[in-house]
Amino acid sequence: MARPSQFSGPVLKDRARFLKILVWVVTVLVLGLVVMMRSPEKISVSSEAREMISNLPRVIAGINTLVAACLLAGLWSIFRKAYRAHQRWMTAALALSGIFLLCYVTYHFTTVETKFGDFDGDRTVSDEEKAMVGSARIVYLVILITHIIAAAVSSPFILLTFVHAWTRDFAKHRRLAPKVFVVWLFVAISGPVCYWMLKDYYPVSDAEMHRHLYE
Repeated sequence: MARPSQFSGPVLKDRARFLKILVWVVTVLVLGLVVMMRSPEKISVSSEAREMISNLPRVIAGINTLVAACLLAGLWSIFRKAYRAHQRWMTAALALSGIFLLCYVTYHFTTVETKFGDFDGDRTVSDEEKAMVGSARIVYLVILITHIIAAAVSSPFILLTFVHAWTRDFAKHRRLAPKVFVVWLFVAISGPVCYWMLKDYYPVSDAEMHRHLYE
């Protein structure tokens, strides 16, 4: 299949310079938000908003799953040399990642962190609780830490890969994309894995408690 004309032409260097600066500005802002949301002081919200926010972890896991699906579809498209489809799938993955970020920040700015093994919901994991979960806690922490590191390291390079494509610098795009793809896919898959390992420790919302009492 011939490469579509829209994917050919001179490299847009002026646009690339501006977008690269924007990438690093966005990266610094996002990292700043991540640091700020680690604060123990959380934003107070109404009970109605709290009910909606309590559902965000499963929404976030679902979005990450869709990102992984888009990435795999994009990979399949490039193997078939379907460049237009590849562009659409990868753009969808980026857009979903943006929605994920909004949900993630909203949740962690308003909700105290849930900890693996915290059976009694007191926000601490006692020695007794650690003994109850055993090595599963170590497995969870390894997956979580590698997920966080991979997400932080890959974020600017994901954006730079898109910048190279948008500015028609396909030589740089092809060099960077395979490495970025592997890390991005790992982040998209490990996120839902962390959720499913942690989901039994999330606080039960008022709506869920009501449903369990009256079903």
